[in-house]
Amino acid sequence: MDGQELIRRYNGGERGFDGVDLRRADLRAADLAGIDLHEAGLYRAHLSQATLAAANLQGAYLHQADLAGASLRGADLHEAELGGAELRGADLERADLSRASLKRAAVTDEQLSRATSVRGATMPDGTKHE
Repeated sequence: MDGQELIRRYNGGERGFDGVDLRRADLRAADLAGIDLHEAGLYRAHLSQATLAAANLQGAYLHQADLAGASLRGADLHEAELGGAELRGADLERADLSRASLKRAAVTDEQLSRATSVRGATMPDGTKHE
C-alpha cells in the first residue's frame, strides 16, 4: 500500500492498518489522528508535520523516518523502532516511548521530558533509560 491509498482509506473511515508496509511512504502533513499502525513498517517514511495524535504505533518500524514537526501527542510508541528518526519539533506530549529504540534519533531531552514514559527506552546516545 502506498501513502495515498492509506490516506484515501483513512478518510473513508478505516482506522486499522496494523502490520501494513509503508516504506518510504509520503504522508507529509496528513491528518491521521487515532490511526492504528501497530507493527507497521514505516522505514524512511515522510511524516513531517503529520498529525498522529493518539495513534497506535506500538512496535512500528520507524527507522530513519522523518517525523519533524509531527504531532505525536498521546501516541503509543511502546517498543517502536525510531533509530535515526528525525523528531526535531515533534510534539511528544503524553506519548508512550517505553522500551522504544531512539538510538541516533534527532530528539531533544526537552521533548523526551514531555513523554508519559521513556522507561526502558534506548536513548539517542545508545544508553538504556531505567
